[in-house]
Amino acid sequence: MSVASASASDWIWSPARDLATFGGAAVAAVAIGVGLRPLGGGALPEWAWLAFVLGLDVAHVWTTLFRTYLDREQLQARPLLYTAVPLACYLAGVAVYHASPAMFWRVLAYAAVFHFIRQQTGWVAIARARAELRARSDRWLDDAIVYLATGVPLVHWHAHLPRSFHWFVDGDFVAGATAIAFAQRLLLPVAVAYAVVALAYLVRAIQHARAGRKLWTKHLVVVSTALVWWVGIVLVDDDFTFTVTNVTLHAVPYIALLWAYAKARAGTAPTRLVARVAGAGFLAFAAFAFACAYVEEFAWDRLVWHDREWLFGAGAFISIEWNTFLVPLLALPQATHYALDGVLWRRKDGGAAQARALGFTPGSTSSRTDA
Repeated sequence: MSVASASASDWIWSPARDLATFGGAAVAAVAIGVGLRPLGGGALPEWAWLAFVLGLDVAHVWTTLFRTYLDREQLQARPLLYTAVPLACYLAGVAVYHASPAMFWRVLAYAAVFHFIRQQTGWVAIARARAELRARSDRWLDDAIVYLATGVPLVHWHAHLPRSFHWFVDGDFVAGATAIAFAQRLLLPVAVAYAVVALAYLVRAIQHARAGRKLWTKHLVVVSTALVWWVGIVLVDDDFTFTVTNVTLHAVPYIALLWAYAKARAGTAPTRLVARVAGAGFLAFAAFAFACAYVEEFAWDRLVWHDREWLFGAGAFISIEWNTFLVPLLALPQATHYALDGVLWRRKDGGAAQARALGFTPGSTSSRTDA
């Protein structure tokens, strides 16, 4: 094994910050999801929807603006990307919704699942790059453990449908008798594969530790992912626990990353809107994202769901024929977020602000992650 350079680190940012961001999110997710579930009787109470769905899940989607559409230089550098992605997502959404509303929600749900899993593999890739681990075997093993840590709970979910929770809407996962039977047959083989890969990961971690690399953040992300997905999907079968665990682990680190990016960008482009918001502090940053989230959910509730008159007022009933165009439009922030997030953070030309936000020295070769 090659000796790591002086710039290599077992942490992405710092011990305190990594532990708070990843470990804190996992501990809070499990503690709240399990400890407070009696308050809702298994259902998702309104206060939890406000805090975790609106305040974290939807709001974190809008923080992507700080990396993209709020930055004129980004728009000028990649105009085709930032125009084509939302347009393609909308047109595809209209086509799928026109064919089948149920299929639209199914496609969006599985896209979201993949996005959530890929974010965890991305964090592991960033931690691996910060530690300057370049062996292809490390990447394969890291990807395998994350995919299985999330995949086994997902197979369990499909094998035990219907559950007391869903991703977006009831029935968005494939739930036919044949699909359920297939998931049930698949559960044991993937669980065995998970155990084998986990053992291999442990052996590799010991090898790295003996070579002087503790890789704390990488292991923290892997363990927290396994714990939270198992608790939220397998151990507890209710909407409250699933929502709290699923959303917290996903949204909190992402918001931390975008806040780091906004602060770094403020130093390279002080006149940009990103810099002005970042200069006003984290509360201004969070308030901006929350306001955008509120507007989005206001539109959803007034035009489609009509569930929360106490928060959004009386709904406006629109002919159902318009949903073919309306629902994909309202879902566009999420769809665009899923698509762009798979591109932005892996780019080799992400710029100095992105390098700093990810813990690298701008221009360093190790900042070119395989996330």
